[in-house]
Amino acid sequence: MPSSTPDDGTPPLWPLVAVPAAITLAVTLLRLTGELFRWSPALFSREAGGGGALVGIAWLVPVFGIWFALKLLHAGVPRPRVLRGLGITFGAFALIPALGFAIFQLFGPIGQVVALSLVSLLSAALGYLAWPALGRVLLAYGYAARLPVAAIMALAMFGGWDSHYALARPDFPAVGPFALWFLTGFLPQTTIWIAYTVVVGMLFALLAAAVTYRRS
Repeated sequence: MPSSTPDDGTPPLWPLVAVPAAITLAVTLLRLTGELFRWSPALFSREAGGGGALVGIAWLVPVFGIWFALKLLHAGVPRPRVLRGLGITFGAFALIPALGFAIFQLFGPIGQVVALSLVSLLSAALGYLAWPALGRVLLAYGYAARLPVAAIMALAMFGGWDSHYALARPDFPAVGPFALWFLTGFLPQTTIWIAYTVVVGMLFALLAAAVTYRRS
């Protein structure tokens, strides 16, 4: 990651992202351990997709979105235009379900994954514009969080582990192991979940910026 401060005044990425990325990796490994040792399904669901288990890294995105926003503001990065940013963020958030309906009507499971991945890239790019200084940080954090998950999914799928990391959705067609990992592991982790990180993190960050603006 770049170590110099960019023109917009954003602090170097690695010091901002390192601790959240380490915490996220620890939660990911805890989740994997809980599944492999068959701990409480409510906390460590082994169902395809994770079953909404309470131990997971998706819940960390709002927390770190707020944390990143406060760090940027403390470093003197210019405040975002909150109302404009929220409008852009809600637009980015609505993009996936708006197009997703048509995607699920027009394509089968493989086409759905590919199309949703492309739409997610558009959603992430739009969400980034709400506050580019923060968008840069959220992108870096998103990939730092999700690339290890993609790697774990490869190990789980090729190793036949009893974990949600090894499972595709029930209606997914039979494909080779590498194609299964690429389509249900690598591609979603590096597009759909990145969009989730950018858009949801941005939403909570902008709300935090609004609250601190009112207090200042």
